[in-house]
Amino acid sequence: MVRPPGPTDPLGQTGPADPTGPTGPNDTTDPNSGTGPTDPPGPTDPPGPPGPHGSPGPTGPTGPTGPTGPTDPADRVDPTDPTDSTDRVDPTDRPGSTGSTDRTDPIDRTGSTGSTDRADSTDRTLPTDPTSPAVSGTTSPVRQPLPGPPSGRPLAAGVALLAIAVAVINLLVGTVLTVVALTGHVLGAWPSPDPISPGLLGAAMLGTAPALFALGRATTWQEARTLVLPVAVVLAGLFTVSLLNAGRLYIAHGGPIVSVLFSLGWLFTLGLLCVAAAICLAGQLLARSGPAAATASPRTAPLPGWAKPPLAVLGSSWLGIGTGLLVRPGFWAEFVPWQTNRVDAQALGVWGLALGVGVLGSLAEDDLDRTRPALLSLPGTALAVTVVLAARASHVHWSSGPGLSLVVMVAGLLAAGASGRLLLRGNAGPGEATRSAG
Repeated sequence: MVRPPGPTDPLGQTGPADPTGPTGPNDTTDPNSGTGPTDPPGPTDPPGPPGPHGSPGPTGPTGPTGPTGPTDPADRVDPTDPTDSTDRVDPTDRPGSTGSTDRTDPIDRTGSTGSTDRADSTDRTLPTDPTSPAVSGTTSPVRQPLPGPPSGRPLAAGVALLAIAVAVINLLVGTVLTVVALTGHVLGAWPSPDPISPGLLGAAMLGTAPALFALGRATTWQEARTLVLPVAVVLAGLFTVSLLNAGRLYIAHGGPIVSVLFSLGWLFTLGLLCVAAAICLAGQLLARSGPAAATASPRTAPLPGWAKPPLAVLGSSWLGIGTGLLVRPGFWAEFVPWQTNRVDAQALGVWGLALGVGVLGSLAEDDLDRTRPALLSLPGTALAVTVVLAARASHVHWSSGPGLSLVVMVAGLLAAGASGRLLLRGNAGPGEATRSAG
């Protein structure tokens, strides 16, 4: 049994039809509804009193339900029928509103369905900042920040290549001069009265070669200048001494063919290296500073206070004896505890001057991490010099004042280099940590 439609409200809208009862004689049928034929209506009961505001009265008992007609393939929702109570999708529905149909957002990234249980379609995963931690577990792994550029003036590539070239030449020439001196013979660009002087020149070359190879790993000028500047002093000084004493070279007055060829190669190589050093240093000093050079690199491992006075005495000693031998070789050669001539004294003075510049430069730098290559050259040079002096010990006046001074100065080089390496191992600064991570 069905009830007749209730009275209309003031707005003229018809009350909702009973969705479960059969169609009565007064009900209208939408031609597009696709509903099959209905059974004859059952007996009706009297309508109840109207509710307030025109609302329908209580519903009477319904009649038996008729068979459902076949489904019309064209059954669809009429969007223009205002009386159609079928729950349909509102085309103007926006994400976040509660519709009756649970549907899937075509751009939903979370895989959940329903209008009220899905992620906002505008939610996107933004790229993470490399320096910020991960926001959630669903985002991609956070990339580790790349190490920034080194602070300080970057080391020019030409300076690093110059250091490698000088290291190779020092290794070859220094080995030849040292080995020949150990056998008691003389080999050099000029005649020498004793094998000790050319042997010590070769030992100094051989001892600095490992430090020059290590200089290729430096990244800033601050880390390299305590070794590059002494090397420039050696190159310019030996070339100047060779030119000033050109008449004493084997290439000028003749001699054994090996000595003449060695003298020619010595002069040519020194001249070429001096020109290369001048160009590389000029390029290093005139290079435009990048962002990394805006602030000087911090001192990460300053020298301990107890080490500064001995370094000052050691550096001043080598600088003083080197300058004296270079400027007044006739006078200061008397302070050398073996037999020398003018050219030997000046060549040894160049190396003494370079050692003094290196030690005092490390003291002025006041940072063990910056002077790492220079610290490697000190013990290497001291050990090589000790080997030559020990092999020719009978030709050295050990009991004289210059002999004792020489022992103390060579031992100071060895102690300075060894103590510096030990301090670096015990006090690894940020520079060491960055290098290990790279």
